[in-house]
Amino acid sequence: MVTLMFVILIILFVINVPIAIALGLTTISIFWISGDVPLITLPQRMFAALDSFPLMAAPFFILAGKLMEHGGISEKIVEFAKSLVGQLKGGLAHVSILTCVIFAALSGSGAATTAAVGAVMITAMVKEGYNRNFSSAIQAAGGTTGMIIPPSVPLVMYGVSAGTSISDLFIAGLMPGLLIGLSLMLVAFIISKKEGYGASIESTSFKRIAATSKDAFLALLMPVIILGGIYGGIFTPTEASVIAVVYGFFVGFFIYRRLTLDVIRTILVESSITSSVILFIISTASLFGLLITREQIPQSFANLFVTLDLSPILIILLINLFLLIVGTFLETIAAIIILTPILLPVAVEIGVDPVHFGIIMAVNLSIGLITPPVGVSLFVASQVGKTKYEGVVRAILPFLLMMIVNLLLITFIPALSIGLVGR
Repeated sequence: MVTLMFVILIILFVINVPIAIALGLTTISIFWISGDVPLITLPQRMFAALDSFPLMAAPFFILAGKLMEHGGISEKIVEFAKSLVGQLKGGLAHVSILTCVIFAALSGSGAATTAAVGAVMITAMVKEGYNRNFSSAIQAAGGTTGMIIPPSVPLVMYGVSAGTSISDLFIAGLMPGLLIGLSLMLVAFIISKKEGYGASIESTSFKRIAATSKDAFLALLMPVIILGGIYGGIFTPTEASVIAVVYGFFVGFFIYRRLTLDVIRTILVESSITSSVILFIISTASLFGLLITREQIPQSFANLFVTLDLSPILIILLINLFLLIVGTFLETIAAIIILTPILLPVAVEIGVDPVHFGIIMAVNLSIGLITPPVGVSLFVASQVGKTKYEGVVRAILPFLLMMIVNLLLITFIPALSIGLVGR
């Protein structure tokens, strides 16, 4: 049955059946053939998978990110980032990455971060003489921080799947996210120096930083309220997601006055579609998870590593390699829902903390956002930047290599993630 299951799944993927439908059809087919589970119970199991209070954080954070994206907050953050790093060599490239890091703490999504910041920055960079492919690649690479810096939707999904504290995962994502942001800025500096991309922005000053921080104060206050409330035990991550929506609406509608009724309608439609897709993937992936559990695939996978008698270092390297490959073609949320029950027991068996492993998974799959042939952020960046996908792929390679270096550091230096958690 296991062989048949993967054959059906691969065939559906090859003929471009959407992931959620492919997972559902595979599960239904196997249960129908085996007759082990009455098919009438499957819709009930799909609904039960969504009946989770922590899971409610995902659609609310998605809606909050859309409110930030359309509410004029990204422009305020860009001006603040310019005052901090705009005077450096390749200034606008650094501004883009720093803005992505800050916006990641608002949106919780890699693709949303790329789209929101790219819409502002790519045109500005091209006007200042930056190569369009390089400008688009910067946005795609910077957007990966949205997968790691809290509040991160993928970390919420991992927390639900692994039964791990989402608050701990959020804390653990801070240092790796900042590390990735700084390392990407280093790559941008080296390339900018080589290509002659100068700092076209006047030197910074305390007065200018104070002025831009005042304009961006309400935008910068949001992650402080959300993360401070979570870490301070004032509210849960799910409650924080609702507060983020209310705050984003209030600032965008009453303060910045960018959220008209037409824009709000667009935001609600986009958020509903995105949330529906994610929740449908979760429901069908839960069915697939039931199937792989009944077939004892996690146990078989763990036993395989035991029989091979591999060292813990080699096992975690193989897991990383596997996740890197999976991330290139499988949607992030689906990958987390499907693979967490399989890989987490193996990781725990070799002594990896569950929170640390969640960060490792998130970093791996964030690299998948900028890795061909799928690379969702690459497609988003090429569309926003109005350039060819192939050109962005070539320009992203140095950033991709740096991301892999970061992955190794985060994997083998657990203190970078769980150091702040106190584990």
